[in-house]
Amino acid sequence: MLTIKEYSVELVKDPFGILTGRRFEFVCDLEVPEEDELYSEKGIYLRVIFLDEGEASRIVKYDFYERTTDQYLDFDMEAEEEEWLTAFCKEHLDEEV
Repeated sequence: MLTIKEYSVELVKDPFGILTGRRFEFVCDLEVPEEDELYSEKGIYLRVIFLDEGEASRIVKYDFYERTTDQYLDFDMEAEEEEWLTAFCKEHLDEEV
């Protein structure tokens, strides 16, 4: 399971009003055990685009990156991790600065 050490959340503006709902960008610093295939000594963070449409809120996209190099890492989450992350994002939506 993912462990988020710290995170930031920001409302993403849609100047053209093309999409319904509000979009947020979450950047989450992760704690990854050494035995996990995602582990890196340089640290890992997760960038999540989350769409808030009330009951239909969902993750639009997520990507893993190495912290110090910002190198993209091609990993997918398991279904239960995505469900957990969706719940985390819903809980922290209105904390944007």
